[in-house]
Amino acid sequence: MGDDWAKAAEEQEAKDLVAKVESLNLPKVEDERIKEKVPSNDAEENISPAELSLMRKVMRKGIKETKNNVEVLRKDPKNPLYCVKTFEELNLRKELLEGIYEMGFKLPSKIQEVSLPTLLAEPPVNMIAQSQSGTGKTAAFALAMLSRIDTSRKCCQALCLSPTMELALQTLDCIKQMGNKCKDITIRSAVKGESVSRGQKITEHIVIGTPGKVVDWVTKYKCLELRNCKVFVLDEADVMIATQGHQDQSVRIHKQLPQNCQMMLFSATYVDEVVTFAEAIIKDPVTLRLKREEETLTNIRQMYVECRNQDEKYEAIANIYTIPVGSAMFFCHTKQNANWLATRLKEDGHQVALLTGDLTPDERVRVLLRFREGTERVLICTNVLARGIDVDTVNLVVNYDLPRLYGSKRADCETYLHRIGRTGRFGKTGNAINIVDGEDDVRLLREIEEHFNIKIIKLDYNNIDEIEKLSED
Repeated sequence: MGDDWAKAAEEQEAKDLVAKVESLNLPKVEDERIKEKVPSNDAEENISPAELSLMRKVMRKGIKETKNNVEVLRKDPKNPLYCVKTFEELNLRKELLEGIYEMGFKLPSKIQEVSLPTLLAEPPVNMIAQSQSGTGKTAAFALAMLSRIDTSRKCCQALCLSPTMELALQTLDCIKQMGNKCKDITIRSAVKGESVSRGQKITEHIVIGTPGKVVDWVTKYKCLELRNCKVFVLDEADVMIATQGHQDQSVRIHKQLPQNCQMMLFSATYVDEVVTFAEAIIKDPVTLRLKREEETLTNIRQMYVECRNQDEKYEAIANIYTIPVGSAMFFCHTKQNANWLATRLKEDGHQVALLTGDLTPDERVRVLLRFREGTERVLICTNVLARGIDVDTVNLVVNYDLPRLYGSKRADCETYLHRIGRTGRFGKTGNAINIVDGEDDVRLLREIEEHFNIKIIKLDYNNIDEIEKLSED
């Protein structure tokens, strides 16, 4: 009888917490393939935030250097934050240090300098941390999870939730690499395709999974117990709370955790919905924020090529293709234009990659990996890659079509900024070339110039000396 009452009380508490989160009126959508909240000139594109997040992670080969400081938005004055400049200062076990250095980390990144001493502190501290992709968030919570494991106990002691199987497996790979010297720590995934035998209990120390699978294992199959869990990580929280079902599942999993479990919430964006959701499920968190670098036009040479017709427009693109630059991104207005341009360039013997919303997530990842590694030097795409995709080697962006506001004849200046911002990253000099075809394009170009108070110079693509200048950093 006592057990029944306890179970009923626990279920009621879980319902109350779910109701509390639902009362916040956080944004939800009916399908995981929700559209990115960006001005879309290509209305057919249908890339979910989870897929965009995966693409951003794929493109980050190492830690992105940034000079921006970490803001501490909320903290207990009696529990000041400390920073470290080396991993040795964290007093980690030797095997973890070896794993860190084998992964190529030499010094902590900005977000790691502040977050790791707090995440590893005793008693454990709850945390909300925000910084863009490539700044070391995953490595930070991976190290925290690995450091909390008591290897003498064979049970789940750390749980990390990701919104999709692909993101969960990428996190799993990071944790396995970092902990590959810790032979006494066991790790497993809880994603689609993973199964457990009847009566089997999950005894691995660290579980990385998706909300749906973890809920099933905890409540339906009862093979995963969380009463001994020391660390709970909600990764890609901005994506998670925008996906219907994930909010509810995450809250139900959270309710199964012991009260002394350390809560960590990591997000690439810092929006009100993320903070509201976090404050509903995380008690007294320290909140860290790494400011996103401001996109700027000052180190990007902006030019235009004037064409009289479609043939001249293609001729300009073919000539630009020969510019001796590291990598280039060609932006088109629609998927149809992108497909046509890629097909024609390939027919003429040029090697290009194509990325649009028509590709599957796996296909997009393969295209991005080839581009990142330099196998293909030119990437033709739509606005799906206009924001948040950073490739160190990109020093040329070409607007085959100038961006315009959907359903309007006006220039989309914000998208223009983000498009050309794919070059000139990390303090380097970049180049942006706009292909102008007809009076409408000239008007759009002048509108962009007026908006940013700049002068976009005319480029003679038949002038070899001018073209060669574009390869200079």
